Amino acid sequence: MKTNPIIYSDVPDLDVIRVEDTYYMISTTMHTFPGGVILRSFDLVNWEILTYLFEELEGTPAQRLEEGQNIYGQGMWAASLRFHEGIYYICFACNDTGKTYLYQSETIMGPWRMSYIEGFYHDSSLLFDGNRAYLVYGNTDIYLTELNETLSAPKKDGLHRKIITDHESVTLGYEGSHIQKINGKYYVFLIHWLADQSKRRTQACFVSDSLEGEFLGRDVLDDDCGFHNAGVAQGGIVDTPYGDWYAVLFQDSGAIGRCPVLVPVFWENDFPIFGVNGKIPEKIEIKSTRENHRYQPLVENDDFEYKPDKEGKIQLKKVWQWNHIPDSTAWSVLANPGHLRIQSNRVSQNLVTAPNIITQRMMGPISEITVTVDGSHIKEGDYAGLCALQGCYGFVAITKKEKEYYLVMSAKEFNPNEGIWGPEGGDKEAGVEFARIRIQESKATFRIRANFEDSIDEAEFYYLESDTWVKIGKTHKLYYLLDHFMGCRVGLFQFSTKEVGGFAEFSRFVYHYKSTSGLKEVLE
Repeated sequence: MKTNPIIYSDVPDLDVIRVEDTYYMISTTMHTFPGGVILRSFDLVNWEILTYLFEELEGTPAQRLEEGQNIYGQGMWAASLRFHEGIYYICFACNDTGKTYLYQSETIMGPWRMSYIEGFYHDSSLLFDGNRAYLVYGNTDIYLTELNETLSAPKKDGLHRKIITDHESVTLGYEGSHIQKINGKYYVFLIHWLADQSKRRTQACFVSDSLEGEFLGRDVLDDDCGFHNAGVAQGGIVDTPYGDWYAVLFQDSGAIGRCPVLVPVFWENDFPIFGVNGKIPEKIEIKSTRENHRYQPLVENDDFEYKPDKEGKIQLKKVWQWNHIPDSTAWSVLANPGHLRIQSNRVSQNLVTAPNIITQRMMGPISEITVTVDGSHIKEGDYAGLCALQGCYGFVAITKKEKEYYLVMSAKEFNPNEGIWGPEGGDKEAGVEFARIRIQESKATFRIRANFEDSIDEAEFYYLESDTWVKIGKTHKLYYLLDHFMGCRVGLFQFSTKEVGGFAEFSRFVYHYKSTSGLKEVLE
């Protein structure tokens, strides 16, 4: 038995398919690398990270957080995952490059072959119909475009038409397209947000007997699961080997991000009926196709004991993603075994302009993360520590000033004048320092406790002193804003504000979180 949301963490814009007895999910990863996370399940409720689609994408200065550029809130969005005639396909548009990417592989683990589809297709969904292929995409106006045989561009004189238009007064027009062919009919699932009714996102479905015919439909789900009028929507449907159908959608859940929600789907006159009496059940239980499978956790501890693989590369645990493409010359887990070393190679104005921040998801409702930081080799004006990473970030760190060591708690507070999009042109100012404590040692153990329960959305920061956790600075309010467009993450960082070359070492990373079942889970 699992409680909705099925993942209490940021796994947005998801697309789910089933291949034989296995379900696969892809989700938006934007500015984090490796990117294009692919998850696996055997029951639709428990998920594990299987692999990533790419290590890098284009390697632009913005994707590398160089030359004052970044891809916060951009990168890859809303990928479409399909399996057709023995080949897996993933396509998505990248908002910073303005390109549409297509990846293909005979196995879900890759290797993946990358190519481009000429044009830019917002929230596109890929459909294979016999020996023909199509994209459905758009915002407010939804289009269907046939692709050529190589899937590299629209087909000359191929089918191209507007199939759905949102005529009503809306806050958000139809988007988030998912097209599926089921029992000879064509179904398009969309998200939108009426401005004059419930004032929340809803799920819609349109159906046609042919791709040339009229698509007719309506809203099929309008429910917030009792959570702050945040509607559950955007996604497609998938069947089980046992003949049941489910929609895998997501819900805006405050600073934790957009969390996947599973909704039972029934059929009436060849039209899908979402939920039970129009509502999403709180608890979900589905027969597993592999009852004895043990899932790997979506977040993990790390002792930073790694060895190179056969090719001489270091493969970090799959739960780790870097904030932008990392500089491989400025981090190491081999220089001092049992430690992650991060070294600065440029001057940064603040946390979000710092390269080589390594992150994991935060988990709701409560995450508690601990790490030890050795700042013996940081330089004047360096900061090394543990952060709650988002536009309105907060962190606890070791810093150095006039050869003395200090513990600091710093944060970027929400500015209502900047709105949900954050500061224009990106955040170029340093955060506000709320506490500074002089210490004799150059090493400290830090803890973040983040509470996302019922949108409390707060982070508290601690340091360990004589076996006692001491709070430092203020309780910091967290927000989900569109400058990063991503749920809050925990991150390890070291950056310089004056001179480059210093480094810090991190050890004994421990992740605890409270699950929706109310139990304290300790991940060993």
